[in-house]
Amino acid sequence: MWDILKARTARAREIEQLLADPRILNNGQLYQRYAKERAALDPFLELESRHQHIAKGLEETRQLLAHCGTDLELRAMAQQEAGHLGERLKAVERELEELLLEDDPDANKNAVVEIRAGTGGLEATLFASDLYRMYSRYAASQGWATELLSNSPSEAGGFKEIIFGISGNNVYRKMQFERGVHRVQRVPATEASGRIHTSTATVAVMPEADEVDVQIDPDDLKIDVFRSSGAGGQSVNTTDSAVRITHLPTGLVVSCQDERSQLKNKMKGMKILRSRIFEAARQQQEEKQASDRRRQIGTGDRSEKIRTYNFPDRRITDHRIGFTTHQLMEVLEGQMGELVEALLAAQRKARLEKMA
Repeated sequence: MWDILKARTARAREIEQLLADPRILNNGQLYQRYAKERAALDPFLELESRHQHIAKGLEETRQLLAHCGTDLELRAMAQQEAGHLGERLKAVERELEELLLEDDPDANKNAVVEIRAGTGGLEATLFASDLYRMYSRYAASQGWATELLSNSPSEAGGFKEIIFGISGNNVYRKMQFERGVHRVQRVPATEASGRIHTSTATVAVMPEADEVDVQIDPDDLKIDVFRSSGAGGQSVNTTDSAVRITHLPTGLVVSCQDERSQLKNKMKGMKILRSRIFEAARQQQEEKQASDRRRQIGTGDRSEKIRTYNFPDRRITDHRIGFTTHQLMEVLEGQMGELVEALLAAQRKARLEKMA
């Protein structure tokens, strides 16, 4: 663990030098990224300072013990001080262990969230809209900002697909657990007979990647422009403002047409593309390093049913941790705090078991 502490503090000092570089100072996006990373490393620097101070005191006390000779009073005092310093060192070690349990390089990143209607026809698109509203309200309660990146409305007033960004502190740390299949059981507004239907929507949550995280060669991109097909006014539908970006090495395709400006659509498309490439690389690394992923809180696989929203019983059940609450309407209004804290606690417990 001390090697990890040294690595974190070395990174903090490296960032301090970068933040003093005029090239970084003149690049607002890059400066903000490094400043955010540096702030997250403050607890490691504080622990390193305390560790060095205690270790130095312990070494001096041990040297005193080695040279106190027959002075029994001095020996007793030195032994007492050594025991006290040893306990303080163990306390620092426990704090470091706690810190490492929470340590995630992506935790403080912003997130890109993609919601897609699954099985259930028009009812599934309405459920996708409910999830978007839930996340938007939760984000507002956390002081986060949301930005709509792309959407495909359905004729029922819901969304076939909606992609949006969330920015703020600890966004990915709290939103990461939403990845997977969400299932709703309720009587659809379109159902005349009053039967309960089951519909699904899939959610993908990706750490937002910037240009520093993902380097994309412009030669690897195929960019097509076309006329927007959705609502948005006369100028949207009569100009080639929509953008489709294809990343040739991976085959990933992103389309954006929400903005009147072709440039703005391209910028939003690149944000989504970078995050998808970053997420694919991150998951590939996880699969290589973690043979026990199933012990963690879900695999993040979109095919995994993670949660059920049961309207007749006003119940939400998270199947990964066996958490159930009957505050369904409150959660759908964005009051997700209890659910998120339960998931964070389960993640911490799983990591502690792994470390043990």
